[in-house]
Amino acid sequence: MRVTEPMDVICPPSPHPADTAALESVARRLITTASGDIDDGKWVDAARSGWEDVPAALRRTIHDFRRHSGPDGHLLLRGLPVPVDELPETPSVSGSVQLEASVPAGLLVTMACGLGEPFAFLAEKSGALVQDVVPVPGNESFQGNEGSVKLTFHNENAFHEHRPDYVLLLCLRQDHEGVAGLRTACIRSVLPYLDPVTLRALFAEEFVTSPPPSFGTAGCSTRPHPVLSGASDDPDLRVDFAATQPLTAHAASALRRLEELFELTAATVLLRPGDMAIVDNRVAVHGRTAFQPHYDGRDRWLQRTFVSVDLRRCRALRPDDGHVLVG
Repeated sequence: MRVTEPMDVICPPSPHPADTAALESVARRLITTASGDIDDGKWVDAARSGWEDVPAALRRTIHDFRRHSGPDGHLLLRGLPVPVDELPETPSVSGSVQLEASVPAGLLVTMACGLGEPFAFLAEKSGALVQDVVPVPGNESFQGNEGSVKLTFHNENAFHEHRPDYVLLLCLRQDHEGVAGLRTACIRSVLPYLDPVTLRALFAEEFVTSPPPSFGTAGCSTRPHPVLSGASDDPDLRVDFAATQPLTAHAASALRRLEELFELTAATVLLRPGDMAIVDNRVAVHGRTAFQPHYDGRDRWLQRTFVSVDLRRCRALRPDDGHVLVG
């Protein structure tokens, strides 16, 4: 039995220049909407309406991905209109977010509306819908969005019942050396290599997962849960290799095997400005290779938005039917 070698991410062709211009126009219109406040519900409503003006080819790509995210569980869009000459310095403070409307924020939230509904968690980055993923001095070893060491594979917010269905990552600025790579791996790719004993262990409720440090709830863990659930031939995935702990020896062995297979089948891509990665958080994990921050205002800068395909599921946790979960 042979596992495939790691491969680069395959992505659709870059948009036609006319489509790029149309997409930038959609994003720029949002800058003056609702006084430019991203977290205003009216601003999100405008982004949802703007989705209808996104070029048809891109809308088809997003709709197809939503219907089925494929064997790898990710999509890479290249050549999006990020105005690099308009960018300020890369933020370098903990909890950094984007509050004022911008072209990158408009792109992120509009795409999120094409997949479902953007949302956030109040306990993480104050519930901002568009969050900065940047290195922060003193947090180099942080297993999260502010670190720069190797980031282990994880489903985003694996500990939470209402974790994102999709994670959107838009590159505004690459790291100095161009070595920071987004890594993804998918349960669909490794399922054929998991033996029946390992599969039974992964489907058993013999794992607990702690929140990431960004939630400020260290020491808390979930109730026991399975790593795999749902259909046996296309299961959902729930794991964070830095935070998920097995409760039995069988569970520990199965978790090690799963991580080994993810490492063997991982795809890595060096995101460039204008690249947007969309990860299906239900079936794929993601991580990042290590890099060296300079803290000079030109460090790697991604912006991130979470998506739910059915925001109704967490209605009890969203005051006034808003986009922020308070629990």
